[in-house]
Amino acid sequence: MSSYLVANYDVTNQEGYNTYLSAVGPTIVAHQGKILVAGPNSTPVEGDPGGVTVVLEFPSREALEGWYNSSEYQEILNLRLDNT
Repeated sequence: MSSYLVANYDVTNQEGYNTYLSAVGPTIVAHQGKILVAGPNSTPVEGDPGGVTVVLEFPSREALEGWYNSSEYQEILNLRLDNT
């Protein structure tokens, strides 16, 4: 069964965030993930989300957790956390 990661945040440092963006895609693909939504152009039906919405799809919960906990992603995670 597919599993999804949904993230919503505001970018506080675009230059640092761009470094994250250039590195994150290959880590997702390496774990069979797909980027379904990524960017500032989502239109919420309800609520007041942050400026960027990201939806990732993985073939299973195990694949999602494998990506998130992988050394490749953990090495760049601080680039997102420090710049959003």
